[in-house]
Amino acid sequence: MDIREYNKNAWDNEVESGNEWTQAVRSEVIRAARQGRWEVLLTETKPVPRKWFPDLNGLDVLCLASGGGQQAPILAAAGARVTVLDNSPKQLEQDRMVAARDSLPLVAVEGDMADLSIFTGESFDLIFHPCSNLFVPDVRPVWKEAFRVLRRGGSLLAGFLNPVLFLFDHAQAESGVLQVKYALPYSDVESLTEEERRRFIERGEPLEFGHTLEDQIGGQTAAGFAIMDFYEDRHRTHAAAKYTPTYIATRAVKP
Repeated sequence: MDIREYNKNAWDNEVESGNEWTQAVRSEVIRAARQGRWEVLLTETKPVPRKWFPDLNGLDVLCLASGGGQQAPILAAAGARVTVLDNSPKQLEQDRMVAARDSLPLVAVEGDMADLSIFTGESFDLIFHPCSNLFVPDVRPVWKEAFRVLRRGGSLLAGFLNPVLFLFDHAQAESGVLQVKYALPYSDVESLTEEERRRFIERGEPLEFGHTLEDQIGGQTAAGFAIMDFYEDRHRTHAAAKYTPTYIATRAVKP
């Protein structure tokens, strides 16, 4: 199946159904950002440390797979020249709406996070990549492309899931029971039975892929990045969050 096309339609549907990661920020958030009072999320609850950001004024920023009218407009209001790339047209509509509403110089581009050929090499000073690479089957091309389009000395800020989440039976975890069922790396395409996959696709949910830490962290260093810092975060509701951090965020630099 065409995973990118399927997930494109699935995330368009998430916008229609009001998923929290598709709801655009309010104008008061943009006003505060213009005054230097802002924060953004790479993971679910913990804001990215401000020390991870250089001075944003005039900085060329790529918000990678970051549509939804949230992070990109805030960074634009804080002074950056922002391009947001996302696979979902309706997610990008949220960014365009905020940009028009609040007069923000923001460019929205539909595309694949693993193929940034639309951009020339060394086009950006900062890449902001929130927790979204679970929607592509192979994460290493994402890191390679990010490295290519980032300028020397630039930073990649990335959030991703702790792969331990993908070990558990999904239905049981939703009811609070952690039952190990799957091996890593995980794939909604390969790990589910045919019947489970059929029911999943009938619901129209985005297909997910649980990448190993070797691919998430080792993939960044293999692409050429030097990882300078990281932090962990937890889901608000997932049963595993009671026992372990469920998100990881990294700050990597292109030497």
